[in-house]
Amino acid sequence: MRRLRPDRRRTSTSSDARTTSPSSRPASPSSSRPPSATATTRVVHQAASWCLGYPDETLVERLPLLAAAVDELPAGRAREGLRTFLDHAAATPLDVLQTDYVHLFDLSRKQALYLSYWTDGDTRRRGEVLAAFKERYRASGFLVDTHGELPDHLPLVLEYAALADPDDGAALLQEYRASLELTRFALIESSPPYAGVLEAVCATLPGESPKDKAAVHAMAAAGPPSESVGLDSADPRLLPLAGYGTAGYGTFDGSA
Repeated sequence: MRRLRPDRRRTSTSSDARTTSPSSRPASPSSSRPPSATATTRVVHQAASWCLGYPDETLVERLPLLAAAVDELPAGRAREGLRTFLDHAAATPLDVLQTDYVHLFDLSRKQALYLSYWTDGDTRRRGEVLAAFKERYRASGFLVDTHGELPDHLPLVLEYAALADPDDGAALLQEYRASLELTRFALIESSPPYAGVLEAVCATLPGESPKDKAAVHAMAAAGPPSESVGLDSADPRLLPLAGYGTAGYGTFDGSA
């Protein structure tokens, strides 16, 4: 389901209106953002967004389109990773895909698709971080409907990077590179097809991926904080970093 669409309520006289597409804005010489995303990167981000959403009839209908688009990508990690998932999805009954998705991402925190979970956990600061995600979406000039998901949900972030602001979207993904790599390693063990999707996303970002979990944990600076914010220590919403690797983890429409 589409989560992003242009905000046509903004006019050329609005103080925050965009008169050019995000990808056509000149970059500031002092900007720390990665170079402008290429069309190939945007295809990877959009395809990955669809692949990481809850599998439904829409995904099944899109599989031939996705396969055709992925086959046109340059040879490399991104194409191979996405192709691994698409081949798996095409050969697996929808009800099995749905059951697997729930077990991987809804009943387990080991493969969390919420980027700020890995950096901020269930802490007071995470509320501020999630608000910052929303502010970046608003600044893009697109309307956001999260469909009940938190704004740091990876499929949503990828769609933002593909459609709304490719430069800031790529920067946002790079800021949470450790989160992506932690999820990728968890999926290598539990679901290689989904690991292929994370592999494709990481391949679009600058720098090499870490070679092992130790390197990822170093990148993540010991993982998400565990401040309880008044919750009981036995509350299942609180995720001890020690559990990582040994236990399971448990359309833009309207203003964000």
